[in-house]
Amino acid sequence: MKLRLFGVVFCLLFLQRAHAQSEVFLCVDERGNKEYKNTGATKGCKKIDLPGMTIIATPKRSPGAQTASAKPTNSPGDFPKIESSAQKARDNDRRQILLDETKAEETKLANLKRDYNGGEPERQGDERNYAKYQERVATMKEEIGRTEKNVDALKRELGNLK
Repeated sequence: MKLRLFGVVFCLLFLQRAHAQSEVFLCVDERGNKEYKNTGATKGCKKIDLPGMTIIATPKRSPGAQTASAKPTNSPGDFPKIESSAQKARDNDRRQILLDETKAEETKLANLKRDYNGGEPERQGDERNYAKYQERVATMKEEIGRTEKNVDALKRELGNLK
């Protein structure tokens, strides 16, 4: 009896606390920026009434039902099946596409590194201003970094293939 009474009191306190935490204030600053807060202590805040939270219980499992970890889920019976020869052909096509993309990215990387010339590329005619030259060098360095990441990602993808 005491345990049941304690449970009811605990639930009531929990619900009261949950209700107190659900207060939301919309605050607008002098520049018109809106911000949502859980306290309305600052100037320009108005309390917003939000709809209550609905909780739906999950359906009870039957005693003979297995857990998801016990048996892997299979695709539905009406899910289209692909013949293994067709899947192998697709996998080979994918591998070839990834190899071609990797080769193209590696070629691009080699050209970028050649043009970059170890951080001192040749100055172009429109780069009389040294700041313009430095901006182009920084852009080249970023492009080299992106291309290196692309090559690494393609190689990882190739490694993940069966």
